[in-house]
Amino acid sequence: METGHAALREAWAVGIEDLEALSFEAGEGLRVPAAGAPWYMALFGRDALLTAYATVVLGQGPARSVLRALARLQSEGFDDYRDAEPGKIPHESRLGELAALGEVPHSPYYGTVDATPLFLVLLNETWRWTADDAFAREMEGPARRALAWLREHGDSDGDGYVDYLSRSERGLKNQGWKDSDRCILFRSGREARGPVALCEVQGYAYDALLRGAELAEAAWHDAPLARELRREAAELEARFNEDFWIEEGGYYALALDGEGRRVDSLTSNAGHLLWSGIVPRERAGSLADHLLGEGLFGGFGIRTMAEGQGGYDPEGYHTGAVWPHDNALIAHGLSRYGLREEAGRVALALLDAAPSFGHRLPEVFAGYSRRDRPEPVPYPTSCSPQAWAAAVAPLLVRAVLGLEPDRARRRLVRGWDPLQGVGRLGLRGVPAFGGRHDVGV
Repeated sequence: METGHAALREAWAVGIEDLEALSFEAGEGLRVPAAGAPWYMALFGRDALLTAYATVVLGQGPARSVLRALARLQSEGFDDYRDAEPGKIPHESRLGELAALGEVPHSPYYGTVDATPLFLVLLNETWRWTADDAFAREMEGPARRALAWLREHGDSDGDGYVDYLSRSERGLKNQGWKDSDRCILFRSGREARGPVALCEVQGYAYDALLRGAELAEAAWHDAPLARELRREAAELEARFNEDFWIEEGGYYALALDGEGRRVDSLTSNAGHLLWSGIVPRERAGSLADHLLGEGLFGGFGIRTMAEGQGGYDPEGYHTGAVWPHDNALIAHGLSRYGLREEAGRVALALLDAAPSFGHRLPEVFAGYSRRDRPEPVPYPTSCSPQAWAAAVAPLLVRAVLGLEPDRARRRLVRGWDPLQGVGRLGLRGVPAFGGRHDVGV
């Protein structure tokens, strides 16, 4: 990576070093990222999948390893103690005494509502960057089982949305990426009761169905399945944009609760919908205005919950703090919708924060306004290094350049010139399609 922006150059270098430091042997020659030090030195499904997605520009080997490792752990049946269902991708798998004793959530535990659709997203993304039909066929069995979970078991109450409600006495109460105990809150601060259908998970499911259809048609040669998946995706898109959109606010609800009510707090979760592509073009601008408005955007990044909401706390783990990986996914989504300046504003905010952490972006930091605190405030129990935070710089570069693979022509396509404020920016020797590519140099 070549750039005149010092903070980006340092964050890139430190991030790559940390990713290597966090990688570990998961058997059969598979090296995968541990989620983060010191609390989560193990394979976590969601974390590994998002880390591999964010770093696919560095190479697709880690993504293949993550997919193979998680496919080996894919659930084969029902187990309420582990929140397992057929085809489900695990939340985490640990080693040690508690794991050997079968303690949940250590060995392995499946209480994650989003790892299974994200498995399909990463598989398709890896295929898009490699054009490797043989690998897509190798993963066809696990992918079909993941699709079956998404279509048959992911919706516990039959309302058409992928949801969660732990059946395990030791399981996680909340099972999205915001999985602390009290974080799925109405605007009033009241806690949502399950089954909970998170907005971003519907976006992941929509994306997974479309990507699964592409794999079915082009790699698995199953046109009937491709048609079914595209039909289901279109139905989900229409239903979601009716049920989750809060017209008077111009944004998407955080979730639907067990009674089908909109959990109406304004959060960063909706930003992931831009990454997934489920947002109609005419609504993207309104959503971006909220994401970069004073309530959510504090100056060093987008908060997890907007200031003024009933549960807001700038030091709340998932209710007001800033997560760099969350911001990078949102920037990537903004770029996808052509909102280049907005994507750049998010990227530059994170890069302004990076020097305060020695250019090692942490898992999370406090969401105080930059007006009140000129330096970002550390979060005391944040993992550092942490895998998906270490992966932020490569994903930001991809977002800023609008970089996408063109599988049919086996080349990389750049959508944008570097942003003002970033200056010169380019990549040399990007691994893709079995070769090396220079982008924007």
